[in-house]
Amino acid sequence: MDTRIPDTPTAQRPLSEAALCAWLGAAGPGDALVYHRGALARQLCPQLGCLPIEQRAALARLANRAWKLAEAGLADLVQRRRGFEDYEYILVARRRPRRIAPAVLPLLLAEAA
Repeated sequence: MDTRIPDTPTAQRPLSEAALCAWLGAAGPGDALVYHRGALARQLCPQLGCLPIEQRAALARLANRAWKLAEAGLADLVQRRRGFEDYEYILVARRRPRRIAPAVLPLLLAEAA
């Protein structure tokens, strides 16, 4: 089990939905990926204007994809506080039942692309 958390996505190098799904498809149980760092709720709020519209929309899609993966039972969502309004949002791969692994992951990747 790999407990190391890879480098955090940055504003210059944001993580895409497709990359998130591809990572999950290759991840083993317990592998973790930081898919966002910051204050997600504040950054998604259009009234606060923390991010440009395009970046906010991409971040919302990424967060929704992570949520859907967790709802499907493929991953767990974890949040780690680093400081004031500084959080790491982490996706942790779960063990997949063999009966759904081959069928679900390609569909999720195709939907995210």
